[in-house]
Amino acid sequence: MAWLTLQDLTVDLGGRDVVRGVSAEVGAGELIVIVGPNGAGKTTLLRTIAGLVTPRSGTVRVMGHDPASAARRVIARDLAYLPQQYELAFPFAVEEVVLLGRYARQRGLGLASAADLAAAHEAMTACDVMELAARRFDELSGGEARRVIIAQALCQGAKCLLLDEPTAGLDPAHARAVFAMLRAQCDRGAAAIIVTHDLDLALRYAGALWLVAGGRLAARGAPGEVLTGIATREAFGVDIHVGELPAGGRFAVPA
Repeated sequence: MAWLTLQDLTVDLGGRDVVRGVSAEVGAGELIVIVGPNGAGKTTLLRTIAGLVTPRSGTVRVMGHDPASAARRVIARDLAYLPQQYELAFPFAVEEVVLLGRYARQRGLGLASAADLAAAHEAMTACDVMELAARRFDELSGGEARRVIIAQALCQGAKCLLLDEPTAGLDPAHARAVFAMLRAQCDRGAAAIIVTHDLDLALRYAGALWLVAGGRLAARGAPGEVLTGIATREAFGVDIHVGELPAGGRFAVPA
């Protein structure tokens, strides 16, 4: 069974179809990267999958549930969503912010169990923020805060991860480390859908690439083939060059 199923999904915002007729399936172990120009509908598509936007027509199913109507605690056990923007009104410590990801698995008074703390520490270590555990979240740099929120999503223990621009504001080393970590999560059985404008990271780590243009799924398939295809050239208005690195691997840059 596919963990995520989209069937003829269309989303209307302000009288305009922002997402149009998208159908796809994502299963265990898959890392899907969504690319496309600004305003193409990428974020709306991700928010609809997360159940935060109700489609005009079509269906979304996450582990068999409709995320728009199922109880949030039920959906949160299977799906974690990282938005582009994240704000907290209170000066929580980093460890407390990461532990917020465990709410769907807590009972009673919602106090952190030994399993919750172990999951939080594992996630913070994976995102290289363990040394920040006692720091106030509102005192962190933008890049540090971003890694903490990724750790919160991992701490949730969900099978499906939705991440909107997870490496925005990160330096190159940490951006690459985040994608490598997400690749490792998928290799252990998770599924991830990532929206990014970093075509190089998309090429290096995606199992499959989805090109969204004009609200439609204009192309999908192997990253190198999608990036060098006609649909990508038309969507971005530039050619994308895919080359070989001397030490092995490939890179992608606008030609």
